[in-house]
Amino acid sequence: MTEIKKLDVHHHFLPEVYISSLAGVGVTDSTGVPFPEWSPRVSLDLMDRFGIAAAVTSISAPGIYFGDIAFTRDLARRCNEASAELIAGNPDRFGAMAVLPLPDVDASLAELEYALDTLSLDGVTVLSSVDDRYMGDPAYDDVFDELNRRGAVVFMHPGFAPGGKARSSLPPSLLEFVFETTMAVSMLVFSGTLERCPDVKLILPHAGGTVPYVALRMCVGQFWPGLAESVPQGVMTYLRRLYYDTALSASPHALRSLQELVEPSHILFASDYPFAPELATGITVGGLDDYDGFDEEALAWVYRKSALGLFPRFGDPDEA
Repeated sequence: MTEIKKLDVHHHFLPEVYISSLAGVGVTDSTGVPFPEWSPRVSLDLMDRFGIAAAVTSISAPGIYFGDIAFTRDLARRCNEASAELIAGNPDRFGAMAVLPLPDVDASLAELEYALDTLSLDGVTVLSSVDDRYMGDPAYDDVFDELNRRGAVVFMHPGFAPGGKARSSLPPSLLEFVFETTMAVSMLVFSGTLERCPDVKLILPHAGGTVPYVALRMCVGQFWPGLAESVPQGVMTYLRRLYYDTALSASPHALRSLQELVEPSHILFASDYPFAPELATGITVGGLDDYDGFDEEALAWVYRKSALGLFPRFGDPDEA
């Protein structure tokens, strides 16, 4: 089989302005994991080793909000401008998702306009919760309404649970992240946000957390007093509209469940680099190549074609 030029939709960006700004407020790790070394060259070298034609970068947990909204507004702008510089230096290899200064909704709407219209970034990234509110909370309705108006691509990365404390001594990224994604998706579904905002193209990392496995349980909400009104099309309609990446999830156990929920056109290749080390990228590629549930055409969707539907600028001029 001819090697497919992969598109990586979950590739993290750690510019110096981000690392130094967080260090200035005493943050030197991501939910207990020290920030890895990163540079554009480090990412490009990894991409070349694994046949990744382009990567769409994003700021990961812990995000940019630590209680000081002025700090958050300033850092959002500086990170988004650093993203634009990254793309300018490597337009065919890198994309970037804008970070918003939530929980300040007005500032987020202004930054969204600047990042997408002036900087021409490729979409927006949000954390599963900010300021003790999950995405889907009414406080963030205006932001999602604007994202919907634009038909924006949104990457939702998990972070700490509301309250900001880990549930155990284990690193939150080990297991808690998948439950935080699931909680945020549940809120987006049962708040009516996904019904109200059908044109938001939402990417979930790590195969959607536990969403494929608990999809039937979520469907119980269709009949629950006070919840049913928010899901008039049925829970599965909303879950099947979402996109799911393969970061740290390319095993038969996860892929089979995911494949029962969505078609390959809604499954996206992802490395989670550099928070997930190079070894993890190799395991993801090997797991996808060896998975018996994907034929050659399905694998082409997962590695490239699904992402091209969201980020068409990375397509070849003669590519269908």
